[in-house]
Amino acid sequence: MATAEMTTQTTEYSGKTAPESGYPNTNGPPVNYFRVDALLRLLLLASAVSALVVLVTSKETKVIAILPAPLGMVKRDAKFNYSPALIYLLVALSTTCLYSIITVISSCALMSKLAPSPKILFHLILLDVLMAAIMASATGAAGGIAYTGLKGNSHTNWGKICNVYGKFCRYTGSSIALSLFGSIILVLLVLISAFSLYRRSHH
Repeated sequence: MATAEMTTQTTEYSGKTAPESGYPNTNGPPVNYFRVDALLRLLLLASAVSALVVLVTSKETKVIAILPAPLGMVKRDAKFNYSPALIYLLVALSTTCLYSIITVISSCALMSKLAPSPKILFHLILLDVLMAAIMASATGAAGGIAYTGLKGNSHTNWGKICNVYGKFCRYTGSSIALSLFGSIILVLLVLISAFSLYRRSHH
């Protein structure tokens, strides 16, 4: 009789499909990656702000001889707003700064949650992909202009200017490098959110 009762209890226990914690598996709740997410977004904000400041301050004035001195000495400025590609980079960096501030606050709020909603993760993936595309395109466009300024283009008779405006080219190059770093961070954020969403759907 006791053996039959133990068999019945074992059968009832084995029929349970989920533990009392409410999660479908016995491994516990899904891993919350929003601590890493928040750190990366802070790093993205720092890189975007740094790139923006360096780009805005990339200005240099030189006295250039277009005729034999002293008759042909003129002042020429090199500024970022002379190039549409660099203006596009400025707009992309400004947008990234604002986006980073908003998402850092969101990530800090979601860190306290045990398992953020998959809908939130999906929306973050979409927004991060959009921002990564904007940053990558702006960085590529500015990089093309910077390369032309560094090397010139003999096919179109565009001369290089970095041998004259050295400071301007250094500042612009630094801003582009920081923008590229920010684009890589955005790609990492997309991968982290996608992996977190995948773990949540298979947990």
